[in-house]
Amino acid sequence: MSPIAPRPALARRLRALRETHWPEAGITQAQLADALGVGKPLSISLISSWENADKPVRPPARRLEAYATLFATRRSLDGGRVRVLSLEELTDEERVRRKELLAELLWLRDGTETVADLWTFPEDQDVTIVCAPFPEKFRKSLPYTDPDSADFVSLYTYADPDALIELFGHIRARNPGNKVTFHTADELSTDHYTTHLILLGGVDWNSVTRDVIERVELPVAQVGRQADAEHGGFLVEENGREKLIEPQLDENGHLLEDVAHFYRGVSPFNRKRTVTVCNGMYGRGTLGAVRALTDERFRDRNEAYVRERFGDDELFSVISRVLVVDGNGLTPDWSIDENRLHEWPEAG
Repeated sequence: MSPIAPRPALARRLRALRETHWPEAGITQAQLADALGVGKPLSISLISSWENADKPVRPPARRLEAYATLFATRRSLDGGRVRVLSLEELTDEERVRRKELLAELLWLRDGTETVADLWTFPEDQDVTIVCAPFPEKFRKSLPYTDPDSADFVSLYTYADPDALIELFGHIRARNPGNKVTFHTADELSTDHYTTHLILLGGVDWNSVTRDVIERVELPVAQVGRQADAEHGGFLVEENGREKLIEPQLDENGHLLEDVAHFYRGVSPFNRKRTVTVCNGMYGRGTLGAVRALTDERFRDRNEAYVRERFGDDELFSVISRVLVVDGNGLTPDWSIDENRLHEWPEAG
């Protein structure tokens, strides 16, 4: 595919935002360069190139996200300086304005209203979702898992079927031009390993998750559940010390809070493809890791947080809490500090 040519309409719109959105403020290119740079000012010439309708330069999507955040609220000018507020500081009404403005800017940029999110892959590149096989000791009590039974249902042989159904439907919708398949870890062929891999579930049951975690650079290790009575956790490095992040259960063994791990990086099997791990200590943690970026109520703010926090990093890791209410795991909101239990790479 050839690159999309810069659009003069976007350049005119960006200049109009700076000059006429709040005309009394008199925002200069220098002020905007300082605000968008977040501690490391952009060059004034770069801002000028984005506003030049005669020879427009196409800004990165993450810079348009910063524009949308800045111009979504007049509070960006509080304190006598221009700044981009964090997503946590925006009200619900300001978040709506931000989303509408971002959709407009992205449309002017390349004809699409949405950023290519973490679940959007380049066309014609295969995607493979890998689940753990449901352990044989648990299958024995389910007649539907016996291939010789007339009532056999193959999905019952998969661990984390709720996470699989949620994710498979979302990825198929986002990637109509891609081949998207799902398999248990013991069904993978050598070709599957060189596709975009998405691994559901942890090291206890999913052998591919275990293999990938051992091969990638990641200061997170899963402490497996050696017995049904043990709940394990994620062992992380924090300020040079090890810390175990554990799920929370009450005295009766009822799950109150699971922990979810989301990891994205370059595949150790094909450097031109990605590997993504969605994992929890229990099934509701795995589902929470998936729904963080599929749930329509939270995915935009979580995606925006990832872009703001990690920028263009090819690999990142977020461990978050998943509250359990009436037996149901709630989607984690990554824009709330207390919900994020560990992040890597560490903030610079």
